[in-house]
Amino acid sequence: MIGKLKGLIDSYGEDYVVLDVGGVGYQVHCSARTLQHLPSPGEAAVLSIETYVREDQIKLFGFRTDQEREWFRLLQTVQGVGAKVALAVLGTLAPADLANAIALRDKAAVARTPGVGPKVAERIVTELKDKAPAFANVDPAVVHLAGAVDDQRAPRPVADAISALVNLGYGQPQAAAAIASASRSAGENAETAKLIRLGLKELSK
Repeated sequence: MIGKLKGLIDSYGEDYVVLDVGGVGYQVHCSARTLQHLPSPGEAAVLSIETYVREDQIKLFGFRTDQEREWFRLLQTVQGVGAKVALAVLGTLAPADLANAIALRDKAAVARTPGVGPKVAERIVTELKDKAPAFANVDPAVVHLAGAVDDQRAPRPVADAISALVNLGYGQPQAAAAIASASRSAGENAETAKLIRLGLKELSK
């Protein structure tokens, strides 16, 4: 199995790069984001590789980091997500942004990926929600609250306050983060109006 390739960029295709390693040209399929960050032909590059062996072909997928490759593998554990969709998701969202979106149950962010509809985005967020927090750089309290809201387990004033901020035009993740912070400073029994006021103050910082 090939795990890493280090060589010179030979040429680019629509969704792949040819990497010259000691005179052998390896065709490596990459996300649009990875391709954009690779250097010009003739310059050196290193790619983490995922090797797919099928009866009729061997296909190489390349990533700028091992973490990106790990997300490529994780995404394909979701029903209905193959290599093509996984690459498209990673082309739309950087690994850290993807982790945050899943941790915060932000289905809309995942659905921005071309070819990923609301149902697939929901499956990605739902099936990977327990794995994402390990990669996310989000306050664990916000992750917990986003999960509680999504599962309809959040206290009523908290859920209503988040809903109010969303109606004012803020994104669900932003609103959840602001209300999580508000509820920490206001206490567990704070009323909706107070949470909204503190949440708006948090958002205006």
